[in-house]
Amino acid sequence: MLLDAKLPPSFILRQILPDVAVLLIISVIFQVLKVFVGPYLPPIPLSLPSILGGSISLLLAFTLSQSYDRWWEARKVWGAIVNDSRTLLLQVRSFVKADHLTPALLRGLAYRQMAWCYGLGEALRGQDPMATLVRYLPAQELAYAGQHANKPLALLALHTQQIKTLYEQEAINPFQQVQLDATLVRLCDAMGRAERIKSTVFPTNYRRLVHFLIYLFLGTLSLSLVEINGLWELPILLMFAVTFFLVERTARYMQDPFSDLPTDTPVTAIARTVEINLRQLLEEDEVPAPLPAEAFYLM
Repeated sequence: MLLDAKLPPSFILRQILPDVAVLLIISVIFQVLKVFVGPYLPPIPLSLPSILGGSISLLLAFTLSQSYDRWWEARKVWGAIVNDSRTLLLQVRSFVKADHLTPALLRGLAYRQMAWCYGLGEALRGQDPMATLVRYLPAQELAYAGQHANKPLALLALHTQQIKTLYEQEAINPFQQVQLDATLVRLCDAMGRAERIKSTVFPTNYRRLVHFLIYLFLGTLSLSLVEINGLWELPILLMFAVTFFLVERTARYMQDPFSDLPTDTPVTAIARTVEINLRQLLEEDEVPAPLPAEAFYLM
């Protein structure tokens, strides 16, 4: 997640450098055409690129709006995960009868939930979460999770089995079991919503259309500026190009909030927050610090 900090120019320009390089090549080609066949080129009124520019602005505004909706939905999903992770431990600590409520039970469930948060974030980013799960799970549960393609789902299954065992041991009553199951259902629903965002791609053809229209706009604008010296034309084209390409690239990165980029939803930092909260509820002495931010973003 980008922070409210000054972005380095290298980060901004690196995103659009290939497109700007292509634009410079096209501009040089147009300059050569103007020198050799300029008198024979049909006049292109400046109103034509103006209309194209307005149409592209509308398309980019729509794209940016839809991309931000996806990013914000992902952030809301992880906000709900934080709340339900806290709720799960609080409910178990409050519901389970005193003779069954052991430190080992609370610690096992809390650490499994920590592992679930870290594992879900890494799975969404296409990483293997097993190296992280080792720090939180006992060997038996780790082996069980390793047999599943969806590691977070396996951990929710272990949660469910533990709640069922507590009910069979009469450590909780039917109403309390329903409440705990409802919390697990919300966690499973949040996982499914995050996976849906990850697996539903923004239409590629739409992105290509916007790219084509940007190049078409810049080409027609270059031909419309026949009376302007080439030394002035290039800065004008670059100004428009950088504006359009930055907006388009910003929208593209926000379309996937789990792509392991600085524009991501900060799932690792959120999982660390959950870990801090649960460890403090367990009254542990060693509690990790919040995940430090990089220069201008938080992962």
